[in-house]
Amino acid sequence: MAKELLRVENLSAGVEGKEILKNINLTIKYGEVHVIMGPNGSGKSTLANVIMANPVYEVTSGKIFLDGEDITELSTDKRANKGLFMSFQSPEEVPGISVENFIRTAKINKEDKNIPIIKFKKQIEEEMQELKMDSSYAERYLNVGFSGGEKKKTEILQMLMLNPKLAMLDETDSGLDVDATRIVSQGIERFLSKDNAVFIITHHQELVRNVVPDFVHVIVDGRIVKEGDASLVGKIESEGFGWIRDEALND
Repeated sequence: MAKELLRVENLSAGVEGKEILKNINLTIKYGEVHVIMGPNGSGKSTLANVIMANPVYEVTSGKIFLDGEDITELSTDKRANKGLFMSFQSPEEVPGISVENFIRTAKINKEDKNIPIIKFKKQIEEEMQELKMDSSYAERYLNVGFSGGEKKKTEILQMLMLNPKLAMLDETDSGLDVDATRIVSQGIERFLSKDNAVFIITHHQELVRNVVPDFVHVIVDGRIVKEGDASLVGKIESEGFGWIRDEALND
């Protein structure tokens, strides 16, 4: 039986006094793929940000556990060092810091040891090749002048190099063409193992055609109102969220 990796327990959170998440309960075990879906503004990204300790959001009640440890009060950097990773819908540009230096510094901090530069360069070149990224991007400033697809691939590159326990991917497929989506999917598949888990926020079916979820959770108005297997994604794709709202109102 797979060991529990993350547990979100009766979590409520908001921003500037406005409640967004309302009593969320979620358990993710090692080796699992979880997909979060829901209408725009329903709280999907807020959930990932709160798990990652984005200081913009305030937890008003509930707990977050990682490997059984209560991390509710830990800062973002401490959560990252314990194995949490989050990719963003719109990755920030960071002038002055190259992709290679950014990832190597993060990896040194996470592993708390020096990483030989030759070994690191070899690994990052191999991963970039798999992601169909030109090796010159390693020397470029992080996301500066990158296309939307290049930014998303760079996020997946970070995930592969940092090898977290839980990767939370916030609409990594947004704005990608079919070929780029396939490459990103392959990167996620290569990452996934019995020693980690993936939490994917998406509006689309393309990504999860390749990365098949074990569980699908639907958030509406800050609450998880529907859960199921991969077949739920197809039904949402064809019928939308209206029927789920109706079910939630009738419960």
